[in-house]
Amino acid sequence: MKHFVFVCPDCQQTIEVNDQMRETILKTGCPVCTSTASTADFASNTSESEC
Repeated sequence: MKHFVFVCPDCQQTIEVNDQMRETILKTGCPVCTSTASTADFASNTSESEC
C-alpha cells in the first residue's frame, strides 16, 4: 500500500496517510483545520522499511 506525507498549506500539520485517506483529504480538506488541500500538498513516502 502506498503511503504519502500530507503537509497542510495553512496550519502546517504533517500527517502520514494511505491512498484512501489521501483521497478523503483531497475531497474534504485538512483533518485539523479543514483548509482545502491539493495534490501538491502530498509527497510519496518511500522511506518505509519492512520489518
